[in-house]
Amino acid sequence: MAVVLSQRALNRATLARQMLLERRKATVAQAIEKLAGLQAQAPNPPYIGLWSRLEGFRREQLTEALKKRRVVRMSTMRATLHLMAASDALAWRPLLEPVHQRGLQGNHTRALEGIDRAAVVKAGRALLDEAPLTSSELGQALAARWTGCEPASLAALIRNNLPLVHLPPAGSWNSHQSAQLQPIGRWLGESAADAAAATHDELLLRYLAAFGPATLADAGAWSGLTGWKAVVERLRPQLRVFADEQGRELFDLPRAPRPGPDTPAPPRLVAEWDNLLLSHADRSRVMSEAHRARVFTANGIVRGTVLLDGFVAGTWKIERAKNTATAVLEPFARWSKADRLGVQEEAMRLLAFAAADGEGERHGVRVL
Repeated sequence: MAVVLSQRALNRATLARQMLLERRKATVAQAIEKLAGLQAQAPNPPYIGLWSRLEGFRREQLTEALKKRRVVRMSTMRATLHLMAASDALAWRPLLEPVHQRGLQGNHTRALEGIDRAAVVKAGRALLDEAPLTSSELGQALAARWTGCEPASLAALIRNNLPLVHLPPAGSWNSHQSAQLQPIGRWLGESAADAAAATHDELLLRYLAAFGPATLADAGAWSGLTGWKAVVERLRPQLRVFADEQGRELFDLPRAPRPGPDTPAPPRLVAEWDNLLLSHADRSRVMSEAHRARVFTANGIVRGTVLLDGFVAGTWKIERAKNTATAVLEPFARWSKADRLGVQEEAMRLLAFAAADGEGERHGVRVL
């Protein structure tokens, strides 16, 4: 009979893998590789995600990693933007092709009816081989040839068929201009020449290292891929198999860290759209379902969250006005005095990290 892991045991295992029990010493590329990518829809959250995980992290470290092509920003898991270690981006993107093809369904289906998609993709590749283009520029250039087709849908066809990197400064701190796109092979140059695609077995092992113990549904929620049952049956002899409190099978690497359920978990401020909340089908290991609507908003935002004793206990945001930055904390229930002080101290550290360029910005914390 499989050993049953409690919700707290799963919580501590996940926090350990995600570097949220204690800050670690690692380079940016090493951390992002260990985390199996870092969600990156907006430019600033990945910086805060690394700040919450790495000892002494400075904003310029990630900016430099992007410029030096050790880390790339591109669409990968779930066809959403992530920061990836360059080697992982090359190896994983081919496996995620089915996820990106599904991304063309819905809004773009009618707009792309009747056109030679292969010809459009070939033309798009040729344009991007000549020079990087924004998505809008790419769509307009293709629409000049495929008249009558919506530029946005033509650009989407290219983005979902070619592995395109968002070139810096897009994705760097406080950078909000439209990203220039370039095929990853051209951006990484010689380092991309001999890259081989990962296997589904390798991808599952990397997922478990970063987010296990986990169910197959969890792996599907993280990746957007299906078909994990056949993969886990091949790998079963080399995996540890547990059960959760509902009796579902959980798979893990034999030597992966699984701290005891009473391991202390310090207060943490977790970034918007953080991996921690987006990589399991069942999020109860870190967040109560009762709090979902207060974190996942109707317009698609995943709010920054406060972790107390390892679980989501509130949200946070930074408000700026008149040279003052205030961390606004919204508890989901009354916090103890010790918890409140711990979160406030962490919030002040975050404000120092995220301070506006220049001197003299005043910082404060407000608890709603």
